[in-house]
Amino acid sequence: MHDNSEHGLRDLTKLNVWRRYQSTLSFVLFVAVQKVFPGARLRIEHSLTKGLYFVVNRKLSHSAMLDIEREMKRLIEKDVPITSKTMTKEQALRLFRQVGSRDKIIFLENTKKKRITVYSLCHVKDMYVMPPFASTGAARIFSLETYPPGYVLFFPTWQDLSRLPECKPQPKLARIFNEYGEWARILGINDIGQLNHAIRTGMGSEIVKITEALHEKKIVYISDRIVRSKKKLILIAGPSSAGKTTFTKRLAIQLYVNGLVPLIIEADDYFLPHSRTPCDEYGRLDFESIDAVDLPLLNQHLMRTIKGKKVMVPSYNFRTGRRNKGTEVRLSKNGVILLEGIHCLNEVFTRRIPKPLKLKIYISALTQLNIDDHNRISTTDTRMLRRIVRDTQFRGFDIRTILNRWSRVRKGEEKNIYPSQEEADEMFNSALVYEPAVLRNVCLSIVKRVKKREPEYEETKRLVDFLSLFCTLGERDVPSNSILREFIGGSSFVY
Repeated sequence: MHDNSEHGLRDLTKLNVWRRYQSTLSFVLFVAVQKVFPGARLRIEHSLTKGLYFVVNRKLSHSAMLDIEREMKRLIEKDVPITSKTMTKEQALRLFRQVGSRDKIIFLENTKKKRITVYSLCHVKDMYVMPPFASTGAARIFSLETYPPGYVLFFPTWQDLSRLPECKPQPKLARIFNEYGEWARILGINDIGQLNHAIRTGMGSEIVKITEALHEKKIVYISDRIVRSKKKLILIAGPSSAGKTTFTKRLAIQLYVNGLVPLIIEADDYFLPHSRTPCDEYGRLDFESIDAVDLPLLNQHLMRTIKGKKVMVPSYNFRTGRRNKGTEVRLSKNGVILLEGIHCLNEVFTRRIPKPLKLKIYISALTQLNIDDHNRISTTDTRMLRRIVRDTQFRGFDIRTILNRWSRVRKGEEKNIYPSQEEADEMFNSALVYEPAVLRNVCLSIVKRVKKREPEYEETKRLVDFLSLFCTLGERDVPSNSILREFIGGSSFVY
């Protein structure tokens, strides 16, 4: 097997071990909360500061938090077995109705799955999409912290399960998650069961329209802020498959409406020739590195453009690895530059441009739709599904290649994007509550191409199990300017 594939496969295995680590700790947390506060509701909502943000329907004092943490440590030290039993959906429904688990009941009533695996720890029953370990002692490293109005369960990163990472507060990211939570309340959809119910009862079209309207409202808000700020350089950054290109084009339209003339420049056109591109630890050209960009030329062109001078913006040819002669541009008196690139939040990237001229926007698909109270949907899985559909259908990539490259993409994001995300002046959440239901069928047909004998099969099986949780929603009602169209096709924009 090719070396790069071997690295990719090893990383996929590490990612899935890490996901099981999270499931195990989540189960231990749930059991500990039940021990300290019998009958309390625990809801794990999203990732935050390299941990999982959760809420409990009780106000936890400092001593109560310590009690929960001590109980978790006791369960882990005793290495208590976690058992599993597969049962029919009807049996699982009876079980969770007996204990009043409303989230599980709604999920089970609105899923087509016939067989359900239920896990047991200290007589507490729960469901997990990613199986927990066989016993609690396999997930030993964690900490609990207060993060008002909720709390955060910290654990190791997927690259190193032996220690807790250094964590920094992310107040801006927390606010954007709260905004998405408000959108979910407007829609009345927090979990898959509620989404499936809406689709089954003919409300799918309505959900699409309201979700897209919420997106447009936020883009209008950002456009209005740009007008008020009188900034000349708008920097747009985000991880892979966040929808940066469509967002930038939609923002440009709103700026036109506000009387500004946007000039879109892509940072990728300023890549250095292959001969000067840095390499990663495996000797591959590293286009994720900030040193892969000709920063002096980029900054010179930006400064000249801001001053109203003509500039010949290059066009980078990825096949030849060279910059070609591009297009001559000139910024209008009422113009504004929209620069899109993964490093745009990093101040080093545009260091020659005075800060008062710049406004930074971070965009990502920050999914907050849950499976149930204890099973969140990973934001990176949302972007992976987008990438799988787009790159297999429109860019000629094989599903196995995409999977093997995914960990490399994630490493680049963790190194080059996430450390700067709190530098953003504005954040835009490109996640659409309905999108997994639209991606479901086309994505299932793609991932099922991987056969059992192939090493990527375990990862595709995980994705098949996840996608099978959703009812199907046709793409007919998805508008042509939707961010989702960047990945499924049929967009009114040219890419």
